[in-house]
Amino acid sequence: MDRGAAQPDVLMNHVFSFLVDHVSIGIHVVDRTGKTVIYNRKMSEIESMPIEEVLHKNMTQLFAFSQEQESTLLLALSEGKTTTDVKQSYFNKHGKQITTVNSTYPLYDNGEIIGAIEIATDVTQLEKVKSENAKTKEPKRHTFQDIVGESPAIKETIEIARRAARTSSSILIIGETGTGKEMFAQSIHYESERAAKPFLSQNCAALPEHLVEGILFGTKRGAFTGAVDRPGLFELADGGTLFLDELDSLSLTLQAKLLRVIQEKTVRRIGDTKDQRFDVRLLATISMDPIEAIASYLLRKDLYYRLGVVNLFIPPLRERAEDIPVLLQHFIGVYNQLFGMKVTGMEESLLQQLLGYEWPGNVRELQHVVEGAMNLIVHETLISAKHIPAHVKRHAQRVGGREQRDIPDRAAQPTSVLAEIRSSYQQHEREQMEEVLRKTGYHITRAAELLGMSRQSLQYRMKKYGIEKKK
Repeated sequence: MDRGAAQPDVLMNHVFSFLVDHVSIGIHVVDRTGKTVIYNRKMSEIESMPIEEVLHKNMTQLFAFSQEQESTLLLALSEGKTTTDVKQSYFNKHGKQITTVNSTYPLYDNGEIIGAIEIATDVTQLEKVKSENAKTKEPKRHTFQDIVGESPAIKETIEIARRAARTSSSILIIGETGTGKEMFAQSIHYESERAAKPFLSQNCAALPEHLVEGILFGTKRGAFTGAVDRPGLFELADGGTLFLDELDSLSLTLQAKLLRVIQEKTVRRIGDTKDQRFDVRLLATISMDPIEAIASYLLRKDLYYRLGVVNLFIPPLRERAEDIPVLLQHFIGVYNQLFGMKVTGMEESLLQQLLGYEWPGNVRELQHVVEGAMNLIVHETLISAKHIPAHVKRHAQRVGGREQRDIPDRAAQPTSVLAEIRSSYQQHEREQMEEVLRKTGYHITRAAELLGMSRQSLQYRMKKYGIEKKK
């Protein structure tokens, strides 16, 4: 006999023990008296009970079930009942609630029940999330504390927004998609004196033109087929704040009506003959430079001057790359809690690559990359390159002077009347800024006051036009 070969029964015992302790499902086996004879590591994790505390103990001493639900394991033992994919909620001896999906089977020997086995999948965290979501019916109210970032750019933006929150002046929030414009708008409202009043939001690009007008200004019964007496957003937001997202998607005709309402502080429902006064603070967003929006006939100049009492520029993520590690860790924490995971961070080599990625979708894109990566993680504790989308990986690897994306600058193509108009506006604005800066000795605060814009707005334009501060 070959001494190097293990006995078949010894080998099978080792294989059995290995499988029981390494499978990703919980296994609990009791004998005919209800005492535990097999209790694997996964079941110990699910029920938060040490293995030695459960083995050879009667399960009725360790777990409690509600009157409405009996233990499927005991039913299999006492009645020979088989159950498959049944959800159970119960408590361990320490009072912790556990929710599992179980399949339970009686074990027979010569027709007699000698024990029972239960195979369990843990859904405790999933049930907790569903319960929390059910309680949270209202959308989250964002405040400045929710804005994540340590860079000077984002800190200065938050400081300007905080100052603006003290008044009731209109604010035009300018930023690319995904930079968090609505988060800033909510933060301004909830730090203002209007915090106890309504905050109403409307995406102007989400509805057809004829519906937007009725939503904004309201309708009177009989104004058109199917019209009913309905207040518009200006009436509903009275005393509070109205947030108009993607303002530049409104037609110029509707922008003219909006301007009249803002100037007069009265609104007339469609089909009505009388005006109603209102007290509403208006916050609006556009995703491009307002001067370019005006030159492109997307924004009325008079509406811009009326709304842009304060211009709040939200910096894109590529201009505050130092915030990327902070945001990554923040979102990992969010999805750890949501998914019941224990991811600790991201591989350093991947992080260095992502610091050079342009992030066209800004913070929202970064959040989605983290969420997608954590959906692909199984046992790992670090996010690696295999977990992130291919297009992000491909462009992130082009850091440090490697291949760059070739995106034509359409604004620089002098092939249309539109381009010429835009160029003319920009040239005039640049010359005016340079003249005022020279007169003030490049004193940013004083120059901004003379130009009628915020300090941040002036710095943004100086950077855009390549105007350097001279001594």
